[in-house]
Amino acid sequence: MWRVSGPCGVPAPLWLLALAVRGAAALEPVSVGLAVGVVSAFTGFLSYEDWYCRFAECCAAERPLNASALKLDLEEKLFGQHLATEVILKALTGFKNNKNPKKPLTLSLHGWAGTGKNFLSQIVAKNLHPRGLKSNFVHLYVSTLHFPHEQKITLYQDQLQKWIRGNVSACASSLFIFDEMDKLHPGIIDAIKPFLDYYEQVDGVSYRRAIFIFLSNAGGDLITRTALDFWRAGRKREDIQLKDLETVLSMGVFNNKHSGLWHSGLIDRNLIDYFVPFLPLEYRHVQMCVRAELRARGAALDEDIVARVAQEMTFFPKDEKIYSDKGCKTVQSRLDFY
Repeated sequence: MWRVSGPCGVPAPLWLLALAVRGAAALEPVSVGLAVGVVSAFTGFLSYEDWYCRFAECCAAERPLNASALKLDLEEKLFGQHLATEVILKALTGFKNNKNPKKPLTLSLHGWAGTGKNFLSQIVAKNLHPRGLKSNFVHLYVSTLHFPHEQKITLYQDQLQKWIRGNVSACASSLFIFDEMDKLHPGIIDAIKPFLDYYEQVDGVSYRRAIFIFLSNAGGDLITRTALDFWRAGRKREDIQLKDLETVLSMGVFNNKHSGLWHSGLIDRNLIDYFVPFLPLEYRHVQMCVRAELRARGAALDEDIVARVAQEMTFFPKDEKIYSDKGCKTVQSRLDFY
């Protein structure tokens, strides 16, 4: 009895499945899992699952989180954000260790640009799925790119529901990242409210193992005000606790027409598990960013360059000049001059 093989002697079912996945991936955010399911059913390839996963990315909904690796990444790569480090580590570890979560994990990250929100989402993605943002199971939506027109809100809501339903059907532990929430037209995000609620299933799909992360500049003023109050009182920023900011932050973005969560049912129904504040960065944190970027480039650590790049940043308030107004956002481009 002979067997049909694809290129390089790979068995035909495996080859067909790989082709299906490659073709479906080009349609992101449409679900890759649909193609896998169709070809698997057609070829009877289910017994080859472990073998197939050696050649292509597979969803491992039960993959345990390496909490030690996540902790190390946060401590070594995220600067000046003790609250974010503490909350994210606690939230992800608890969620992934829970064999029967009652709802998806939903996190809302707030703070000025350059404070590390996007960077943290990349760290989370990499720790959940080895390919990080390149994973078929990590989905990034940018408000100004995917939902630019206010007159198309209804269309966007429908598309968003279909994208999330399809991707969670393919991988229960999918990660969804929504960037520029402060630029998202109010009402759009409420389309996913049923998926974030305490339902066992919605139309036959369980969303309880998925993770949703919102990134927003909204609330940055509230966070800075609290940080300044602590500084002026002679207290360390590390003394700031989540309880000092979370309630103020949730109410602030709920009542902010430019937050993307204005009067949102996600807040009204308490479906966001944590509001995570990102504090404004000080001069010493900018220096840490410069050193980290030099190491990433394989360059020698030159403290003179570190100081010069940090000194080129502008700081606020006008009199005290404590916080970098761009955080670490322009560190990479400024280093290109040295």
